[in-house]
Amino acid sequence: MREAGHIGILLGVAMNDQLNDQREDVLERLTQQLDLARRLRESAKADPELEAGRQRLRAWQAVRLARTHADLLASPSMGPAAAFFLSDLYGSKDLTQLDADVRRVVPTMKRLLPAASLETVADAIELEALSEHLDLAMVAALGPRLTALDAAAYSRAYRKIDHRADRERQIDLIADVGRSLDRLVHQPLIGTALSMMRRPARFAGLSELHDFLQRGYDAFRTMSDAGEFLSLIVSRERNLLEALFAGDDSLPG
Repeated sequence: MREAGHIGILLGVAMNDQLNDQREDVLERLTQQLDLARRLRESAKADPELEAGRQRLRAWQAVRLARTHADLLASPSMGPAAAFFLSDLYGSKDLTQLDADVRRVVPTMKRLLPAASLETVADAIELEALSEHLDLAMVAALGPRLTALDAAAYSRAYRKIDHRADRERQIDLIADVGRSLDRLVHQPLIGTALSMMRRPARFAGLSELHDFLQRGYDAFRTMSDAGEFLSLIVSRERNLLEALFAGDDSLPG
C-alpha cells in the first residue's frame, strides 16, 4: 500500500509537471503571436501608403463579410454573435490596445488559468496575427488596384498570394474561438464574474481586455447553442475559399 501511495504521488507530480509544461508551451505561443501581430501592425503604420492600403482592404473585406452573412446579422438570436465575429475577430477593428492588455496579464494567466483557457486566448491572438499577415500580403499584391477595389481584382490577388494553408488555418481558428466562447457562456457564474471585474479592470488599465470578453460573452449568450451559427460561418467561408481558388471571381463582392 505504501508503494502504491508513493506511485500515486509520483504520478501526481508528473501530471503537474506535464500541465506546467503545457502552460509554458501555450504562453510561449501566445507571446510569439503577440509579437508577430505588433510587428506587422508597426511595419504597416511606418509606411503611410501601406497603412492606407491596409485600411481600404479591411474596410472592403468588412463589407464583403456583412453581405455574405447578412442573414446572420439580421437574426435576433445570431445577430449579436455575427456582429462580434465580424468586428472583433474577423473584421477591421484595431486590436492594438487589446493586445497590450493581454501582454500585461500574461504572468497572471500562467498562475490562474488552465492550459485549455490559455489555448483559447492564444487562438484569438493567432487569428489576429494571421489576418494581419494575409492582409499585408493582399495589399502588396493589389497595389494600385486598391484605389478601385472590386471582386475580380480581389479574387486575382487572393489566388496570386496563394497562402491556402494559412487561409484554412484562419477558418479553423474562427471555429475554435467560437466554440471556446460558447463553452464560456455555459459555465456557471461567468456573467456575474465579468460584471464584478468591470471596475477593477478599468482601474488596472485593462478595460479593453475586459470589454472584449464581455462583448463576446453577451453576444454568445443570446444563442442557446452556437453550433448552428458556427457551422454556417465556417461552411460559407470554406465554400468561398474553394470557389476563389477554383477561379470564381464573383463571390467576394
